[in-house]
This record gives sequence, structure tokens and C-alpha cells, in this order.
Amino acid sequence: MGTPRLAFPRVAALWALLLASLGSATGQPLGAEPMCTAQPLARYSITFTGKWSQASFPKQYPLFRPPAQWSSLLGAAHSSDYSLWRKDQYVSNGLREFAERGEAWALMREMEAAGERLQSVRGVFSAPAVPSGTGQTSGELEAHSRHSLVSFVVRIVPSPDWFVGVDSLDLCDSGRWREQVAVDLYPYDAGTDSGFTFSSPNFATVPQDTVTEITASSPSHPANSFYYPRLKALPPIARVTLVRLRQSPRAFVPPALDLGAGGNEIVDSLPDPETPLDCEVSLWSPWGLCAGPCGRLGAKSRTRYVRVRPANHGAPCPPLEEEAPCDPDNCL
Repeated sequence: MGTPRLAFPRVAALWALLLASLGSATGQPLGAEPMCTAQPLARYSITFTGKWSQASFPKQYPLFRPPAQWSSLLGAAHSSDYSLWRKDQYVSNGLREFAERGEAWALMREMEAAGERLQSVRGVFSAPAVPSGTGQTSGELEAHSRHSLVSFVVRIVPSPDWFVGVDSLDLCDSGRWREQVAVDLYPYDAGTDSGFTFSSPNFATVPQDTVTEITASSPSHPANSFYYPRLKALPPIARVTLVRLRQSPRAFVPPALDLGAGGNEIVDSLPDPETPLDCEVSLWSPWGLCAGPCGRLGAKSRTRYVRVRPANHGAPCPPLEEEAPCDPDNCL
């Protein structure tokens, strides 16, 4: 039995258009974002600049054992069906190990497995660690029209499970590769450790929480190392810049994954913003004994001590000792 013939040319044209649209729809996942139409490959340099200085973040600033520093940068160029990390979602076991201890191998295996199984990761890239809070490190990456998104993480050292990074930054805009992108970075909590300070001991969060942004007022606890109630927002703690590289005749060679520390301490030429840090004092001690001669009022006193010294024109410390009149307990 032959294929039925369509009676009218207009119907035939509509049928062909429907088949064409169905055929093109099979080329990408249902509900996916439109694919980038730029030329297939683009190379970028990625430069991470730490801005974690004592002037910008004076509260509990780590000076030794270990001093303020940044881990290696680890990231991937990927498609929209992969996520390295995302705000308000749970981190993977690999990212947990990276955020808590700086161990990168499990996270690298997760990214490589996503590339092999789902074809969602184009390639993994890295940059060496920065041995101070202010400094630079850089690397290179390759993006593809099907893998135009970039995500990465850098661990804050020391910290319980805090990191900075970018989630699914699209290097393709309106069918063209972006020439340069710069993004200010702010701290995030991976949701796996409940420590409040840079040097907090390990205290696992049970059950595990989602990724949350750390702000000047959240967590709302005076012990939090990033708690600055006078600020509306924290200054950027880091910055990343991606610059498109001109294509060269030779083939692109992915940079070697160097996860060790390198000599990358480069002081930023721009002055750091000075964040005011108010003085913090302890609670008053109990009143001391009332002393004085018989028949007259005596005096008693109490004290408190400085918990956090002021910095950068923050509020000065209040009096640390107070006296009050009293009736002597054992007059002389």
C-alpha cells in the first residue's frame, strides 16, 4: 500500500514544516536554553584577584596558623544540564571535601564523570593557590558553543566551609562570544559545617544545609567573622576577570591542573576599602565587695574587658570599669 498523497500543496507545506520543527527539537533537551550560535570554540584567560585584606575585613582577620589565603581555583566549562554548585541547593560530596578541607580530587572526578556520562562538561580548568588574602592567580579555559557556561570555586582559607565562585556564567551573548567579563565575588557557606569563625573547629551541620550567601548581617550572630552590622553590604572579597584570547593557528592545549601553591602574591594597585570595626566588650563582671569606713557610704566596682578592638574609625571602646556607692559589708 503506497504512502497517501496529500490533497493540497498548502497542507503538504505545513506538514513539511512540522516535520522540520520536530527534527530540530530533537537536537537539544526539552526546555533547554537556546544553544549558543557563536563559532564553535573560544579560548579565555581567567584571572582571580583576592581582595581579602585586613583593612576591608578587620574582624578576626587571620594573621597566622594559617594566615589568610586562597585555595587553588577549580572549575569547568559546561552546558546548562550541569551544575557545579548553586545557591539554595545542596553541594555534592566532592564539593563538600573541597569547601571543608581543600581536597580537589573527588570534585575533579565528579566533573569528569559528568563529562563522560552526560556530555555536559567540556573540560576542567584550574589555577594555582594564592598564598595571601590579596593576590592573583590565572589560568586558561576553552568554551564551546554547546558548553558556553563557566562555573568555578575557590576555598577561603582558613574557614569552616566557606568559598567564593561563579555559577553558570554564560560566555556567549546573542550568538557572539563575550570579549571580557568581570564579576565581583562574595563569600558563600557550603552548608556542611556550622562554624561561625575563620578558625572554628570542625562541627558538621546535621542535617546538611543548602548553599547560602554570607552577608554583613547573616548569619546574624556577633561571633560570625563576617558580621558587620554597620554595613549594608560586604565589600567584594575577590574578583574574577575572563578575557577572550585571539585564536592561534596551533591547536588549543588545555592547561595542566596545578593544584599546589604558587608564587602568586600580587598586591592590588587599588586601595582596599576600609571597613569600620566597632569595639566589642564582654559582659560586666559581678560587683566586688563593698569597702569603706564605718558610718559612711562605701564603693564597689565591676569590670569588663575588650573582646574586639576597634579599627578603621569604628566606635571606640566604652569604659571598662564602673563604680557605685554602697553600704560597706565589713566597715573599718
